[in-house]
Amino acid sequence: MNRHDADSRGFASDNYSGIHPEILAAIGAAGGGHQVSYGGDVYTDRLREVFGLHFGSHARAYPVLTGTGANVIALQAATDRWASVICAASAHIHVDEGGAPEKVAGLKLLTVPTPDGKLTVEAIRAEAHGFDDEHRAQPQVISLTQSTELGTVYNPGEIRAITDFAHAHGMRVHLDGARLANAAAHLGLPLRALTTDAGVDILSFGGTKNGLLLGEAVVVLDPALDRGLDRLRKSSMQLASKMRFVSAQFLALLEGDLWLRNATHANAMATLLHDQIATLPGVRVQAPVQANAVFVALPDAARTRLHDQFHFYDWAGGQARWMTTFDTTPDDVTRLAAAVRAALNPVHAKTNPT
Repeated sequence: MNRHDADSRGFASDNYSGIHPEILAAIGAAGGGHQVSYGGDVYTDRLREVFGLHFGSHARAYPVLTGTGANVIALQAATDRWASVICAASAHIHVDEGGAPEKVAGLKLLTVPTPDGKLTVEAIRAEAHGFDDEHRAQPQVISLTQSTELGTVYNPGEIRAITDFAHAHGMRVHLDGARLANAAAHLGLPLRALTTDAGVDILSFGGTKNGLLLGEAVVVLDPALDRGLDRLRKSSMQLASKMRFVSAQFLALLEGDLWLRNATHANAMATLLHDQIATLPGVRVQAPVQANAVFVALPDAARTRLHDQFHFYDWAGGQARWMTTFDTTPDDVTRLAAAVRAALNPVHAKTNPT
């Protein structure tokens, strides 16, 4: 049986990381006695106020278990049965959710190619048509990812341009905020500046990638979308009976600045990694490092050698994707950078082991 090395850390995903100690302590503190199930507990009640502090007093938050569940519920809340959703071709809802928006929500995804993972009004126009054509799935939602699957970040002006276009055409805007905290940390802005104040209607807010054991939240910003969302959550199999343990984690994350500390650190480790490898011969950084992702093109042989030492994912076009997280250390980054140098020049590495 393989043993768990508690000191081992890689660069495959921020989902690989453990639980932040403050989150673990919050789970333990919530464990005593009995509390009303299915969200009737004191933690979930307090959480409504805390989300209001970050997104506006009108915001309604619904804790759920998974990011896919949060996205599917949010998209269902914002659409009719005959609707379609415009998203980037690289969007998580299109590439990495096993077809859940189509299978569970019955939504057609209209994908748009984007060189950097970010939608623009110009790109959206290619699919924003046929609103009155009964032969075409009606575009009703534009879905953004923040930060994007390529680690790039929308600024508030870019989001506002898209939400203005969407609303002018009778559409809503959903934001997949699995790494919204990283985007906010990069820009030095509060969460509401990238959501409520920029015109977003509904979002999925990430916790698991930022230190939680498990847990995400659907956050409704347009009150018109709130009707029946509790029933959508239940019918989508995302209603946790012992919800206090999900809510307690979010309280630990959001009542103070833990969400920001974790995201800022993860971003800083990605920047440090970029700075240590960007000028190495044979390395081509493929996207701006703005959040906690580093995409690089490497020779195939070097990438293969690195896989022997580190967990990470290969991306299209011979790229490696390296993700940092709240528990990545500068030493971890230095080890990876040294391994990259050795993988690029293995003969030199053998003769010069230091």
